[in-house]
Amino acid sequence: MAKWIDAYKTKTGNTVSYQAVGSSIGVGLIKKATVDFGATDMPLDPKELEKLGMIQFPIVIGGVVPVVNIDGVKPGQIHFTGEVLAGIYLGKLKILERSAIRAINPDLKLPNAPITVVHRIDGSGTTFNWSNYLSKVSPQWKTSVGEGTAVEWPVGVAEGAMTVSPRSFGLVPGSIGYLEYAYALQRLDKISFGVVQNSAGNFVVPDAASFQAAASSATGRRRRISTRPHQCAG
Repeated sequence: MAKWIDAYKTKTGNTVSYQAVGSSIGVGLIKKATVDFGATDMPLDPKELEKLGMIQFPIVIGGVVPVVNIDGVKPGQIHFTGEVLAGIYLGKLKILERSAIRAINPDLKLPNAPITVVHRIDGSGTTFNWSNYLSKVSPQWKTSVGEGTAVEWPVGVAEGAMTVSPRSFGLVPGSIGYLEYAYALQRLDKISFGVVQNSAGNFVVPDAASFQAAASSATGRRRRISTRPHQCAG
C-alpha cells in the first residue's frame, strides 16, 4: 500500500493517507464515510454493499501462516496439520510434546512444555482467514467457534495488532499464533513459521508460488484471499 501511495503521488501529485488498522476498524470507517476507501480480508455481503452504495474488488493476495516461539525450532521446521492446529486452538492439545504433534514432527526435538495460544484481540481480517480455515478442517471448531474477524476464543492470550508487536511471542516460550506471511518474515529473529499439510497430504512451504497455487483454486465469496475493497484504513 505504501509503494502504491508513493507511485500515485509521483504520478499525480496527490497524497493518500492510509492507516494500517484492523479490518473491523477499516470497515467501520468506510461505512461511516469517514474515509474514502478501506481494506478487509473478509468480503462484505453483496446485499450489504448494495445497501451502502459501495463496491469491492480484490487487490492483494496474502497468506496466513502459523508462527511459533520454540527454542531451537527454525523457520519451516515444524509441521502442522489442520487437525492439530484446531486441537491447539480448541485447547485440546496443551503440551508441545503431545503424540499428535510429535507424530508429524518425528525428527524435531520439542520440549515437554505447555503451549501458549496467541490470538488477536481486535477485529482482524487475519483472524477471519485463520478461523475460516479452522472451520474448514475441524467440524468441532466450525460448530463451537465458527469464523469471523472476531470470535470467542476457547483459550489463549489476546494481543493487539500482532502484525506490529506480537509481544507474547518474544516473552513466552512455547507460544503459537498466526501472522500474515510478510509480517512473519519480519520477525524471524524471534519467531519461526510452520509448514501446514494440504488436502493432498503434502506439507507445503509458504511462499509466493504456493499462495498463487492456492488462490488459483479458490472459489466463492469467502475464498481465503485478502480481498481489499478500495479503502483508506484497514
